[in-house]
Amino acid sequence: MMRSLRMVFACGILFSYALIGHAQDFPTKQIRFIVPFGAGSATDALARLIGQKLTEMWGQQVFVDNRPGAGSVVGSSIAAKSPPDGHTLLMVSASHAINATLYTKLPFDPVKDFSGVTPVASIPNILIVHPSIPVKNVKELIALAKSKPGTFNYTSAGIGSASHLNGELFRSTAGIKIVHVPFKGFGEAITEIIAGRLEMTFAPAILAFPHIKAGKVRPLAVSSSKRSSAFPDLPLVSESGVPECVFDSWFGVLVPAGTPKPVVDKLNAGIIKVLQMPDISKQMSNQGADPIWMSPAEFDKYIRSEVVKLGKIVKESGAKAE
Repeated sequence: MMRSLRMVFACGILFSYALIGHAQDFPTKQIRFIVPFGAGSATDALARLIGQKLTEMWGQQVFVDNRPGAGSVVGSSIAAKSPPDGHTLLMVSASHAINATLYTKLPFDPVKDFSGVTPVASIPNILIVHPSIPVKNVKELIALAKSKPGTFNYTSAGIGSASHLNGELFRSTAGIKIVHVPFKGFGEAITEIIAGRLEMTFAPAILAFPHIKAGKVRPLAVSSSKRSSAFPDLPLVSESGVPECVFDSWFGVLVPAGTPKPVVDKLNAGIIKVLQMPDISKQMSNQGADPIWMSPAEFDKYIRSEVVKLGKIVKESGAKAE
């Protein structure tokens, strides 16, 4: 009996050393960074920014693999089925937690099939309209939409995206009838606003910034719980006659469940080091993105809480996806 216990103990020690050795050697090949939205999305921009620095840090190529579709479900499903060795990363947004309630059935479990590495940014959504829309604030937009029910369109990065749910929350809390027009990524969505073919959207500040600066779109308000550091003069939607419309958008990195903890910890430390680089933090902050990070355990807990919180918003808004 004692001999068996000693053998089990010895095997456990050897296994632990093997994991530590694997983490020290990691990464041993190129890293695939899956982005479940198209090029030009906020998730894409963040993945490329972080991936470039990790490539320089570790000497292994981190390549971004855009797999848009079904509000991030397509890309997330691919990541969930990938080998849990740390060489496949998934950049997610709040839509990852939204989908748990928005879809009646998913090909993966948003919580059980992934392990959190760390959040990377909090990016407020900005309510923007094409300059030809004759409104200068949220109250005027609501009044105009109510005068033409069902004729105003809002676009998003896809069904289940943060911009989709933000739009649904605005529609239900403002009591207006507007039509959702989804795309496979925010690059396409914001192009339609700039061209004047669609009227409005809730755009991540990091993507809206250059177009606002160029005068191609008109910002009306910020939908988050606090004002944007990049647009401090823009009021909150909740300050503009719609107090219930508060939506905080976040982004983070996940790996397939079962990825060894030492590898997850190394990824966590590496990404946090990138976020703390002065040039990266300045670049993000200047565009309205606030760098944030947590331990893997804290991020897992946060995602579970977001599934509950955002699930409530989904149910109240009446949004559905199949």
